[in-house]
Amino acid sequence: MKTAKTLLQTLNTDFRRMHTRYEKLFWQSYMGDHSIDPQFEKAQIAREKFRTDTKRAHAVQEALKTANGTEKKKLMQWAHFFETFQTPEHLKPLFAEITELETKILKKQTSRKEGYIHPKTKKFVRASRAQMQDIMTTHDDERIRKACFVALEGLAQVCVEEFIELVGLRNKYAQELGYEDFYAYKAYVEERMSKAEIFKIFDTIYEKTKYAFKDLRKMEKKMPGLRKPWNRGYLLAGDFTKESDQYFPFEEALTRWGTSFARLGISYQGGTLQLDLLDRKGKYENGFCHWPDVVYFEKNKRIPGSANFTCNVTYGQVGSAEDGYNTLFHEGGHAAHLLNTEETEACVNNEYPPASTAWAETQSMFLDSMLSSVEWASRYAKNAERETYPFSLYEREVRKLHALNPLSMNGISSVMEFERRIYEEKKLSKTKVLKIAKEVFTKYTDTAVPSLRLLSIPHIYSWESSCSYHGYGLALLSVAQWREYFYKKYGYIVDNPRVGKEMKAMWKYGSALPLQECVRRATGKKLTPAAYIKNITLPLEKILNRAKKRIKTLETVPDRKKVVKLNATIKMVHGKKVVATNKKSFEDMAETYAQWLETQRVKS
Repeated sequence: MKTAKTLLQTLNTDFRRMHTRYEKLFWQSYMGDHSIDPQFEKAQIAREKFRTDTKRAHAVQEALKTANGTEKKKLMQWAHFFETFQTPEHLKPLFAEITELETKILKKQTSRKEGYIHPKTKKFVRASRAQMQDIMTTHDDERIRKACFVALEGLAQVCVEEFIELVGLRNKYAQELGYEDFYAYKAYVEERMSKAEIFKIFDTIYEKTKYAFKDLRKMEKKMPGLRKPWNRGYLLAGDFTKESDQYFPFEEALTRWGTSFARLGISYQGGTLQLDLLDRKGKYENGFCHWPDVVYFEKNKRIPGSANFTCNVTYGQVGSAEDGYNTLFHEGGHAAHLLNTEETEACVNNEYPPASTAWAETQSMFLDSMLSSVEWASRYAKNAERETYPFSLYEREVRKLHALNPLSMNGISSVMEFERRIYEEKKLSKTKVLKIAKEVFTKYTDTAVPSLRLLSIPHIYSWESSCSYHGYGLALLSVAQWREYFYKKYGYIVDNPRVGKEMKAMWKYGSALPLQECVRRATGKKLTPAAYIKNITLPLEKILNRAKKRIKTLETVPDRKKVVKLNATIKMVHGKKVVATNKKSFEDMAETYAQWLETQRVKS
């Protein structure tokens, strides 16, 4: 029998080798190179084979019998890891079948023809799903917005038959393991919570906030057509999106992200970042961050990891740049989390179970909430004339939209309920899938026209992200609680290195701790919806007064220009093309990338 030390070395080495191969192929495939999909499928199966390996699990249990101290703690982490994934041998072919079907769906979705029929010319206009969503928020012609809506409704149905098959296979897998269904399986594996526990939280939030639908109906009287899905974004925020767009030029996004993170004291601990930020044909249509190389230790020396993150900016399209900013802060927050881990074991230095999805999302959503704050905009958001984002614009937006703040969890809750109902349905059919999608969407949006939008959520088609949307909801609760804690303690968050220091203190645990323990250590309190509900139901004048106070506080914090140092090797790419690196400096990389962006500008 191997000694505990030798066993741990073998487990870490084998895990890293398996994980890195899988993640590199994942990136290639999701960035649009489907020539490697057969290898990617094999890598997925190899990863599952490692995670479900009974021999390795048994070896860990045997080593635990005599281990103590640090070695025992490390072995316990591996024991928990293998316990999470133990799968009977007869289910492994089923997992391979699920993997093959997911790959088929991804290929079909990324190779489909996307665009809309122009209502006047009746000609097909090529546009990606991301572009059409932006058009629905910003285009002045309702006929164009509706054309995009119709096109998106069609795209939502492209993989319904495959989705039904996928749900059946996933449920079979989960039920063989003793779970009610796949949703119950994912809830326990990722958050150690039951479906009932999770939905009790979000059903409570829904019941306490649904009164705001009455305000939506009142608003419709002043804005006819508001409850039509192709009008809502435009009528509520379209003008604000167009007005604010000038203050978020994407060519300055890298500099503003780097400066903000550096002033917080965020370091990537010598890690490597690869960023692919522009939309293109065949590329996966949703932002994400993954870690092909996890942090590890060799002879007590810490070896930095790497992270890849992406989004789908259409350069030059109104509203798209802000999505890019959000990705840099959100996915950049994810990257910082696991590149700052001080844990030694590879199984708790990556984003997969037993990692808590909710705690991982807390890091990214905390940082993108900082970006979306008015005080951040008051310091960083400037237009070409170097005019700062005006408070008057913020105030007009708040006055118009504040009544709908209580509904802000509904987007997440709708995906949760859709998946729950889908996996609980006994005899699923295309008719039932479309019916459930429309019913749930209507419940959480009060739309006048039912929509199939929930079938367009990329997460529902991937094993790792399906039945996990509650993680975003739980993260919103955690973020609200953490922000409340920091404001009470320091008075401000933007450019506050003490905030960054406290976040880093939590990042050292990697994904080794469950959500509730993380929140308790971070805020000194157990997780509750209290801070979140208080925030989204705050009266109008209190929102505005709080904003003024936070801006005034930030004005007392020095706005010194410094060289951006994130302690990372950064590479900006577009597919296989390397556009810029920070080999010379972060500033040089940002300038080179900004110049290149001009070659990618879409014609309006």
